[in-house]
Amino acid sequence: MTEEIIIAGFGGQGVLSMGKILAYSGIMQDQEVSWFPAYGPEMRGGTANVTVIVSDERISSPTLTMYDTAIILNQQSMDKFEEAVKPGGVLLYDPNGISNHPTRTDISIYKVEGAKIAAEMGNTKIFNMVVLGAYLKIKPIVKLENVIAGLKKSLHERYHKLIPLNEDAIVIGMKSVITV
Repeated sequence: MTEEIIIAGFGGQGVLSMGKILAYSGIMQDQEVSWFPAYGPEMRGGTANVTVIVSDERISSPTLTMYDTAIILNQQSMDKFEEAVKPGGVLLYDPNGISNHPTRTDISIYKVEGAKIAAEMGNTKIFNMVVLGAYLKIKPIVKLENVIAGLKKSLHERYHKLIPLNEDAIVIGMKSVITV
């Protein structure tokens, strides 16, 4: 099993963190992983994306042009990566801020109201975990306990008190994904 994923959005949405947690989760399952971030000079508000590969086999290159899954969090990323999903692949997106929704018919399209759910939960910083939960419902490539271990590994210790909230966000995201 090899899963090639692009996660793309604005800086500050937790794009890179989501990818890092997914990569750590794969490591916890003794899988080969690649985490390859790309972002502009702006820390927040600029575009950011990360390619994550999780595989049972050695990974030959971290750079890709086509993906099994695209997780899209803004319109610029939709414009750039919708066509980069392999036929038969998956596109998951948060409709907040998306004006041109995906139109392809040769891929499976899902959405999750991650921004809205995170706001309802009282912490917009868990937006990325809601979206990650939705993805893991669609493609359970890593186990939830390994995602929690990945959270512990990637979050600074002073934020470990937020791990239960992040876990709740993942579970709610799993329950909130909608097939388009």
